Amino acid sequence: MRAVFADTSAWSRFYRDDIPDTDPVVDVLGNQLRGVGVVTTGVVYLELLRGFTRPNMRSAISAHFDDVPFIEPDRDDYAAAADLSLTCRRAGVQLETVDALIAQVCIAHDLTLLTADADFTHAARHIPLDVWSPR
Repeated sequence: MRAVFADTSAWSRFYRDDIPDTDPVVDVLGNQLRGVGVVTTGVVYLELLRGFTRPNMRSAISAHFDDVPFIEPDRDDYAAAADLSLTCRRAGVQLETVDALIAQVCIAHDLTLLTADADFTHAARHIPLDVWSPR
């Protein structure tokens, strides 16, 4: 498997104590961290730090992310993300602003999106987004 882009929902499952290591998203993320690789972006890091309030978890996340490459969107990505969002809206699918930007980064860099968020699966029916699934 090529490198994957792990979104906030994938990382959240990875860090939660009540989700077993056998969970498909957690399993793939763990394997990717040991193998081909995982990339993300600053907004995912922000959402994780904002969501985990315990200092020890925030420290663990920060340390873990030292080894995860960040892909940052440029001006063209923001415009393309707006187009993706409009395409989805016209098809009756809601794609939030941050999710549209994540989708665009994945499309622009030919990355598979690792997520537990079904909104991306719905959006992928209308935009060229490759969403990981446990085939």
